[in-house]
Amino acid sequence: MRLLYYLSKTQAATAKLGVLFSIILLFVVVACQTKGPKIKDVNTGMLLEKVPDSVDFTFHVKPILSDRCFKCHGPDKNALQGGLSLHTAAGAYMALGKAKDRQAVVPFKPEASELVVRIHSTDPITQMPPPESNLSLSEYEKEVLEKWITQGGNYQEHWAFSPPTAEKVPNLNPSWGANEIDAFVYKKLLEKGLDPSEAASKEVLLRRVFLDLTGLPPSPETVKAFVSNTDPNAYDKIVDSLFSTADYAEHMASEWLAISRYADTHGYQDDFERTMWPWRDWVIHAFKENMPYNTFVTYQLAGDLLPNPTKEQILATGFNRNHKITFEGGVIPEEYRVEYVEDRANTFGTAFLGMTMECARCHDHKYDPISQKNHFELFSFFNNLDEKGLVSDRNEVPAPTMRITPEDQKGVLAFLNLQERQKMPDNNGIDKGMEIMVMQDMPIARKTFILNRGAYDQPTTEVFPNTPEKILPFPEHFPKNRLGLSQWLFAEEHPLTARVAVNRIWQRFFGQGLVASSYDFGNQGSLPTHPELLDFMALKFKDGGWDLHKIMRFIVQSDTYKQNSAVSEKALQLDPENKWLARAPRLRLSAESIRDQALAISGLLVRKIGGPSVKPYQPEGLWKETTGGGGGSTANYVPDTGASLYRKSMYTFWKRTVPPPSMLTFDASNRDLCSVKSQQTNTPLQALVLLNDPQIIEASRVLAEKATKKETKVAAQLAYIYLAATGQFTTEKVAEQLLALYHDMEQQVLEEGVLPEAYLGIGEKERSFKEKDTAFTALSLTAHTILNLDLTITRS
Repeated sequence: MRLLYYLSKTQAATAKLGVLFSIILLFVVVACQTKGPKIKDVNTGMLLEKVPDSVDFTFHVKPILSDRCFKCHGPDKNALQGGLSLHTAAGAYMALGKAKDRQAVVPFKPEASELVVRIHSTDPITQMPPPESNLSLSEYEKEVLEKWITQGGNYQEHWAFSPPTAEKVPNLNPSWGANEIDAFVYKKLLEKGLDPSEAASKEVLLRRVFLDLTGLPPSPETVKAFVSNTDPNAYDKIVDSLFSTADYAEHMASEWLAISRYADTHGYQDDFERTMWPWRDWVIHAFKENMPYNTFVTYQLAGDLLPNPTKEQILATGFNRNHKITFEGGVIPEEYRVEYVEDRANTFGTAFLGMTMECARCHDHKYDPISQKNHFELFSFFNNLDEKGLVSDRNEVPAPTMRITPEDQKGVLAFLNLQERQKMPDNNGIDKGMEIMVMQDMPIARKTFILNRGAYDQPTTEVFPNTPEKILPFPEHFPKNRLGLSQWLFAEEHPLTARVAVNRIWQRFFGQGLVASSYDFGNQGSLPTHPELLDFMALKFKDGGWDLHKIMRFIVQSDTYKQNSAVSEKALQLDPENKWLARAPRLRLSAESIRDQALAISGLLVRKIGGPSVKPYQPEGLWKETTGGGGGSTANYVPDTGASLYRKSMYTFWKRTVPPPSMLTFDASNRDLCSVKSQQTNTPLQALVLLNDPQIIEASRVLAEKATKKETKVAAQLAYIYLAATGQFTTEKVAEQLLALYHDMEQQVLEEGVLPEAYLGIGEKERSFKEKDTAFTALSLTAHTILNLDLTITRS
């Protein structure tokens, strides 16, 4: 309570430092959208863009048809109304069922097109969309559809289902642009009436690339050295050095854990502990070695099916066993086994295809050309494990498994950290290692059937391994197993694999991909803002040997990436969402990076790689309150001690039913399902975490101690803390504000608003302070405030 009292008393001083700037900016962004070349929708009163002179089916027409019409007139043949399908030209041009002399779309003749008649009708019987659908068309959308038909009513193949094409690269602007990325971006900026922003300052750019590539900020010493370095290649050298660090590998792996739904427990009610951390350590190893993306994915999908597979290749297949598994008595085993296979198939669709395969489980996809048959044909690739739907013994490792022995660490699995695990001796006292879940197909393939309404106990027609033909037909000469599926995924003409991968890479650096819906490249997904650039990047990635270092280096060397993040009035009016990249985005750090940064700048971070997951500070009682009755090691949370408290967040023990609360507050995935894009929310709970989390308070104290060892004067100590936390040097004004805040904190301590022994006693790290050390307490409180700044938890 005393800490909360202190916080309320220091609100004014904190505001001086700009803590509330981002909130104010948000209101400015929302409030300052002004009129451009727009028309008013007579129904909603909203200002909308003017209908273009030339209507494009992909960018203007299909989004309307998909959102308002495909539910009843789309790919799902079982939901088709009136025999009319609008997702294909043949269906749209065909004579209507009862009105043989009428067609929905008559090219060049809107007056003869039934679609135009129906969308303008006010009769509830003939009006489309019908009133009971709760869908409607704006006047703008009606005009788009009518103009499209006037111009020929042409259909185009969905952009994502055609292979990437090499478009001519626009000419670079002599005064701005370092590579082809900038040429494509500059062309779009000219089209939208925008200008690129000036380059970010050296210190801002350095912190940006450090955080983007490693999840950690540069040290104050690194910032000072870089700013004073006159070598024109200094930035490129920094980038290359970051790629070689374990921090880079761990940061890349951290995102992959969310995609792979990695956790340390099985999930469901009992949520018993599982051992999957060796697979997590393999992921780190793969990124450390810069394993080509196609190899990285193939090992995970089908490492066990490669010729004479190594233990490393088999271990990688743990990717497909990261799903939840139930140990609850009374369930129907086959029902849950089907759910496990569904999870594997849907994860494949989301992670590698950017498609919502799960939407075709119970019926044909409502919006995309994926039938229920397609769904279960893909399902069959993952349906050949000899696995149980229900595991009755909580100590049993669900088969199939692979045993990892201490001897393996001396060979192909040398990257594993086995020293700290709990040993499992046999009857002779010899360590027999540990078992980990992997993939292994049965000798005789299990039959797969289309399941009526997706129900496990309603099999209908038998199906065989295959892929959606509208994406890319499965070649006859490929094996009908997971290895063949991975070969199909990386086939030369595959339209999705490279696009989905580079889009997610782009998302890492710009907050959202060139396709904003990185989880959905289908008809309901976002259209690419820069389609030619997306295809250029996809081909560059593929033709460059699927080399992650190369493609990311290419991005961070671009002038587009190096822009500052300041928002001009013009850009705010024309592009408030920054879709056209006239500036760099300001991005709040990930849940993992917020905690890791506090540990790193204070000097608390323990940089040990791999090994069993650890348990840092967490509020008491959370696990007890949610334990389903199974008990075991996950019934009660017992925090670790010593170095394990200060490991990176990616090593934090992840219980599925109660994920780390502080990380969830900052939008970490709960790991139940594949997640390729995290949310970005702003809630009061986030401020409370930063104010009251023992890890942050302890880091503030240790950072203050570090500053006192570096500098003797208070002003210099504050400048050091500010530079460490924000990556920026203090201006004269900021220095004055920091010093004023420090003196205010001193006064709070003297008035016993904060008791040194209570505040400084938080955390296990050894501490040295006097009972009434007012000056050091004030410095720690000021450091704590700095760690709460928007500038600290944001990548500018």
